[in-house]
Amino acid sequence: MSEEKKEFVKHEIPRPEFPKRAIITGGMPYGNKKLHFGHIGGVFVFADVYARFLRDRLGDENVIFVSGTDCYGSPIAESYRKLVDEQGFKGTIHDFVEENHKAQKKTLDDYMISLNIFGASGLGRTAEIHNKVSDWFIRTLYKNGHLHRISTKQFYDEKAGCFLNGRQVIGKCPVDGCQSEKAYADECDLGHQYMPENLINPKSTLTGDTPIMKDVENWYFDLPAYNALLKEYVAKISKQKNVRQLVSSTVSEFLADPVVHIKNELLDSYNAVKDQLPEHEFIEEKKKPSFTIKFKELDEMNKATEILSANGIRYRTGKTLVPFRLTGNIEWGVPAPVLEGEDPLTIWVWPESLWAPISFTQAVLENQGRDPEDWKKFWCSKDATVYQFIGADNIYFYGVAEMAMFMGLKEGENTIDPPEGEMQLPILCANNHILFLDKKASSSGAIKPPMAADLLDYYTAEQLRMHFLGLGLGQRSVSFMPKPYNPNAKPEEPDPVVKDGFLLSNVFNRIIRTCIYSAQKYFDGVMPVGEVDEQVLADAKKAILDYERFMYRFEFHQATYVLDSYIRKASKYMAKNLGDADKADDNEARRHALIQVFHMIRTAAVLLHPMAPHGTEMILEYLQLDKSFWSWDKIFDTISDFTGGKDHKLKFLEPRVDFFTKHPSQLNASGDEG
Repeated sequence: MSEEKKEFVKHEIPRPEFPKRAIITGGMPYGNKKLHFGHIGGVFVFADVYARFLRDRLGDENVIFVSGTDCYGSPIAESYRKLVDEQGFKGTIHDFVEENHKAQKKTLDDYMISLNIFGASGLGRTAEIHNKVSDWFIRTLYKNGHLHRISTKQFYDEKAGCFLNGRQVIGKCPVDGCQSEKAYADECDLGHQYMPENLINPKSTLTGDTPIMKDVENWYFDLPAYNALLKEYVAKISKQKNVRQLVSSTVSEFLADPVVHIKNELLDSYNAVKDQLPEHEFIEEKKKPSFTIKFKELDEMNKATEILSANGIRYRTGKTLVPFRLTGNIEWGVPAPVLEGEDPLTIWVWPESLWAPISFTQAVLENQGRDPEDWKKFWCSKDATVYQFIGADNIYFYGVAEMAMFMGLKEGENTIDPPEGEMQLPILCANNHILFLDKKASSSGAIKPPMAADLLDYYTAEQLRMHFLGLGLGQRSVSFMPKPYNPNAKPEEPDPVVKDGFLLSNVFNRIIRTCIYSAQKYFDGVMPVGEVDEQVLADAKKAILDYERFMYRFEFHQATYVLDSYIRKASKYMAKNLGDADKADDNEARRHALIQVFHMIRTAAVLLHPMAPHGTEMILEYLQLDKSFWSWDKIFDTISDFTGGKDHKLKFLEPRVDFFTKHPSQLNASGDEG
């Protein structure tokens, strides 16, 4: 080689930076039912793992994890109506919601979801706080000039004699390309937004009649005015390693120009009225059954659709920003502030659910004896970050409406990078759909998903947590295939949930038990402490840094792969080195091997702590060390740093004690794996 040969130096990948304080939120379930597996396996497990990880990293006092029951909205009102009419329920709607809230809270507890509060937007003290926050939020947007009082047409059931809201009317989604037959007043079950008058074939759920349209006034947030800022926001998050492409691409879809799609067979009808339409661009789409007309402004598109409808020309709209409705005229809801002497209204459920985590944050601080106004240190500080865990269907609300409204809370010129003291924009972690037996699961659909509580009749919570984390929902939609619920499962095939739990219940269990039993047998129950080999330290460091990088990016399935690889490497090391020592009956070799493997146990336990908290807390109990064991400030320390460099007495481990258990249904009569 020439003298000019370059010497390549291996550079370590820069470690990700985490905030000083953090809020974690989990999407709010409606208070009309118990939690199905999708609530747990699609959102809450991931939010909990990240909250626990950040607590280990930042300190308990610097992390607040909140969620709660969404107490309002037409799904609840409609479910309550059916319960009363069809099953003779005697309680109030408040009673109905409270019963479901308690059931949801129990399920979350059973899955070890470590919320600082599971509040309720319409119950108890959290409701009182939420009403005040809601009043402040809307008044601030109004003061800053972002609200408009708009007269729109709303569905009215003449037979029932009332306006219809949300799920009280059902039809076909008008957004082009959407095949949803479960479209409601102004949104479909896939999250598409549209004006009520565009809903196709609407029917009242109260009477089955076709409702008429009546004019009604409500307050709307001027979402279309934020199109340019939201495009800046998308450009920014597209470059962030801790924002999934699913979020940026989905938000982008809603920022397109307003368009109308008309079938090619209606071209002559369009030509007959095109001169009456506002200025637009005609777009012929080859190989498609329709053509497109594009407008510069939403108002122009709305005028055009009125003309098209009046002339009997059917059309579909495209995804675009529409004014975001804030208020409605239903009784069961958060009271809306009276801004211009209008009749009292209530707040539409979706807007108030977006700022509900602020209310819950204040409630947590109050419960902890801290100043509720310190919520601003978490939501309005550059030193803090809000992480919101949601499903893909809700990206419009959190990634579009919420971001715009949060920007709108700042006086003067809005920005995607608000200054210190102003509301900061959260980071969204959106999962793809978790399917059930290869079909999209929906509690209102034909395929009923299993309730989360029912799964615990077959699996432990930690088995399910590890399985959900390993599905890779950050990359694609994945099917949940639990064997007891799968009619096509073959008896000889392993249960995928149980299989994913083997790493803990079989491999890691065996490592821990073997080491503690060896210490009990050969060292009087004392854990040997000493120097850790360089290679063992290097392997641990690599696992830690890989895991850290994947957690920063919300790549939870990759983090589980890191643990799988590391724990299996520890198992091989133990089998060889402790095995060789036992064969030779060499106590020094045995001592050396145990020092190395206990370091591996420590490393694996800390990384596993957010995912399998019960089993890892049990490890700490038997190691008889304090909770600083979990701190990432000490992540590269050895156990000797926790014992003062001295051999350390362990808690006595009885025979056949498991740190990570199997469900009783997975064991035969003798207690062994079936």
